[in-house]
Amino acid sequence: MTERIGIIDVDGHNFPNFALMRVSAYHKRRGDSVEWAEPLKRYDKVMASKIFTFSPDYDYDGIEADIIIKGGTGYDIATRLPAEIEASTEMDYTIYPQYPISIQFFSRGCIRRCPFCLVQEKEGFITPVTPVDLNPAGTHIEVLDNNFFANPAWKDAIDYLLAKGQKVNLHGVDVRIMNEEQAYWLNKLRLYKSIHIAWDLPHIDLTDKLREITRYIKPYKLMCYVLVGYGSTIEQDMFRIERLRELGIKPFVMPYRDFENERVPTKYEKDLAQYVNKPMIFKSCSFADFSPRKGFRCEYYLTTNCRNPV
Repeated sequence: MTERIGIIDVDGHNFPNFALMRVSAYHKRRGDSVEWAEPLKRYDKVMASKIFTFSPDYDYDGIEADIIIKGGTGYDIATRLPAEIEASTEMDYTIYPQYPISIQFFSRGCIRRCPFCLVQEKEGFITPVTPVDLNPAGTHIEVLDNNFFANPAWKDAIDYLLAKGQKVNLHGVDVRIMNEEQAYWLNKLRLYKSIHIAWDLPHIDLTDKLREITRYIKPYKLMCYVLVGYGSTIEQDMFRIERLRELGIKPFVMPYRDFENERVPTKYEKDLAQYVNKPMIFKSCSFADFSPRKGFRCEYYLTTNCRNPV
């Protein structure tokens, strides 16, 4: 018997939800009808996905269904898709027609156990996975691996991407393990955006490693996430940002958000992110001279070490 399935993207439709595309493809192949759930409509089953804890929860009042299944890290880090869906490579990209892209994983998990990250707790140590189907209407591939080159089958992934011939956006490249061979193959890919690396831990000085990598990869091809607010001092934040500036690598500041969504970023963190993440501002003045509000200059943070000025 076919079923009427309702799906809910709790985080909004700002980026295609990987799990919901797999859910939709599976149920449509079975002959079930699948649509975005609406209040007052009747469904046999509603499946909701929430990735981020800070996303406001969906208002389920008015949703009529025999079963409502809530999954994703935003609800419960231990939730998993049913085994039959996990085993499938089918993806229903038609539920996000506004995004002509493909989403791909070549591995799940990570070799790191960073104290601010839940990947190992959720997915375990890094393991290669079978690639899913690409979007027939896709113009480029978003590769969402947490640690692309930690995957023991990374060269197979590179070969796959080269064979597809599409532009690639790599989200998780660990500069600490990157070597000349890996950099060589990265340069072979058609990049859609900058290669995403990270300098999250302030007590580790990555200057020499980054300098080595820029011998193989042009600095303008690199964008480095800088985590602030997780035990780092203002001096450590400025050290990382200025080293990246000197090396010609684009920094991108990310204020720390805790899993319970209880921590509120300080004014300093918000102002630093506004300064660094807007290239025109970052290139035109120093942080000390940046004035995010009338009558206030960020030199205040550097001289007082206060993160939440009145």
